Amino acid sequence: MGKLIDGHWSNEWYKADDKGHFVREETKFRGAVSADGSSGFRAEPGRYHLYVSFACPWAHRTLVARALKGLESAISISVVHPHMGDNGWEFGEFPGAIADELHGAQYLYEVYTRAKADYTGRVTVPVLWDKQTDTIVCNESRLILRMLSREFDAFAGRQRELCPLDKKAAIDAEIDALYAPINNGVYRAGFAVKQGAYENAVRELFTALDGYEARLQGQRFLLGAELTEADICFFTTLLRFDPVYHYHFKCNLRRLSDYPALFGYLRDVYQTPGVAETCNLEHIKHHYFTSHPNVNPTRIVPVGPIIDFSARHDRERLA
Repeated sequence: MGKLIDGHWSNEWYKADDKGHFVREETKFRGAVSADGSSGFRAEPGRYHLYVSFACPWAHRTLVARALKGLESAISISVVHPHMGDNGWEFGEFPGAIADELHGAQYLYEVYTRAKADYTGRVTVPVLWDKQTDTIVCNESRLILRMLSREFDAFAGRQRELCPLDKKAAIDAEIDALYAPINNGVYRAGFAVKQGAYENAVRELFTALDGYEARLQGQRFLLGAELTEADICFFTTLLRFDPVYHYHFKCNLRRLSDYPALFGYLRDVYQTPGVAETCNLEHIKHHYFTSHPNVNPTRIVPVGPIIDFSARHDRERLA
């Protein structure tokens, strides 16, 4: 994972702090699409394009929301090659990858410099692009998720509330609580460069998982009976847990499949109509096991594990 510095590509890896902790850099594009256009970007069908990776949990959030809302015909996508090499995310031949039909870019950083020639920062997915003004609106997954949840309802093929107004504050609090120990916690463990930093991250991760296991024994989703944005943010990390994070990031106190409620919850969300089609384990495994030579220098991609996400979960009884 490199970065742009004043518009020039550098293959600089993430820098750890003095205690060996992985430090994630903040996203830089924070514009917003609004239904009425008051934000400067009006929600319109065909106007916006998503650059995503099937492998990335942050980008996967937006793909799940796009599917659950039925926005496939309203918002087009490009899908990068799962391997991220010295030049960052790349558009290339791989089953499921989709080329950059807008600009013909070879590398995602070319999309960033098209929007801002002297951009400095990480080149990440997802990216929401405005075809009308020819620029990036936003590259923060949480903000894009909220836009897809609320601002494109007039063009949604499915009427589904992912962020009801009366639950907005609770959803935001839930997503905040997930971020450090779970969503970013697996990376804090996997990219730690000192033993203490790694162990702290793993302990916080599994303490949090233990808490969610207890909670989800008695309720179907994080906020009750209905799936919300918070569940999407939880799901995309949980999907990758046993295939990748347990091995590759050494998050191995337990497997997710050792948690009955969490594993059932994962299968429940996966089996929600539209979600499974956004899940590509070939991309996920190829990305993680080949793109981090400091973690997996052989770049050998494991054959397993065999996981049946379509198996019965019996969580309807909690609705």
